[in-house]
Amino acid sequence: MYDYIIIGAGIIGLSIAKVLIEKYPHKRVVVLEKESDVGYHSSGRNSGVLHAGFYYNADSLKAKFTRDGCLWWHEFAQANNLSINKCKKVVIAQGEQDLAGLEELYKRGITNKVDVRLISQDELEEMYPNIKTYKKALFSPNTATINPLEILQFLKKDLSAKGVEFRFDEGYNANLHHNEILTSKKNRLRAHKIINAAGLYADKIAKDFGYAQDYTIIPFKGIYLKYTKDDRPVTTNVYPVPNLKNPFLGVHYTVSVDDTIKIGPTAIPAFWRENYQGLSNFRFDEFMEIVKYELKLFVTNSFGFRDLAYEEMKKYYKPYFINLAAKMLKHIDKSGFTQRSKPGIRAQLLNTRTLELLQDFVVEADEDTVHVLNAVSPAFTSSMPFAKYIVEEYVES
Repeated sequence: MYDYIIIGAGIIGLSIAKVLIEKYPHKRVVVLEKESDVGYHSSGRNSGVLHAGFYYNADSLKAKFTRDGCLWWHEFAQANNLSINKCKKVVIAQGEQDLAGLEELYKRGITNKVDVRLISQDELEEMYPNIKTYKKALFSPNTATINPLEILQFLKKDLSAKGVEFRFDEGYNANLHHNEILTSKKNRLRAHKIINAAGLYADKIAKDFGYAQDYTIIPFKGIYLKYTKDDRPVTTNVYPVPNLKNPFLGVHYTVSVDDTIKIGPTAIPAFWRENYQGLSNFRFDEFMEIVKYELKLFVTNSFGFRDLAYEEMKKYYKPYFINLAAKMLKHIDKSGFTQRSKPGIRAQLLNTRTLELLQDFVVEADEDTVHVLNAVSPAFTSSMPFAKYIVEEYVES
């Protein structure tokens, strides 16, 4: 018998565990994880960017959580001697068509009280001589990069020392009754509150408890290319103006904590939930369900899915992928992009009635269970304030 069972040892599960054990140090908290360690999936394959919070409408949860989370992780990394690269970020315009989008991002940032500045083409050239823009750019001094796996391992060690129990290689299997679940090792566990933070499988687990009736997860595969030459063509994160109608930010430059330069990611529709490479982790039932919805989205072109799919599939052609990034700089050796990063899968929640992707956090709950259905990007940046919100609004209420 536990006070809290948390399903999933990604950044959301660990953040919730941290909030609970620090608030209630004498209560029993257990984290179930089907893999052998923390961060095997989305959290551990994250880009490492701490986003400042200017992309999102100010009335959204993720606008507030991203802004607050970015500053929180800055302080946390420094206080615990964890890696952080305060490399900042610019969003550039690639033509007249991008200027309105740039202004919109600036307005959102100001409304959300984010430190963000519109700068001229000349100012950008003075700061970063190799970056190209058209007339204006957006400068974000608080954007940084961290090492996600380093943070996840630190949290695991810290939480274990504070009394959180971890059960690795033991995932959720079934809902029994009265807050009792069966694990993949056939153990029966009970708790006063069960918290589902299972990422790619959060909707499946929620359905066992009667939730997520109008939702399903649609996976998108993200791949980066690393620059392996010795020169430094860019020293800050460089992004294009995104299409604000979908949650993807376009191919951009990321400068990692170790100063590695990479371009990406793709947002290629995946055909099963852990569709990282080849037929690994293939599940026929997932394949049939996901392809059914992807075909619906393709036919209806809901939220521009057909256009997105065409565009993303072209990124499998390496020269095309590289050229998308190269045109944002004045000079770069395209032959320097030689190494693919480990692919990641982004879990995007789809409303199956309206065929729309949900672009904000979605939580469903009752007095016994909490289901984090959409820990939407940038979930890593937002994780700690989001976890506090979950505990206050759904666990303690």
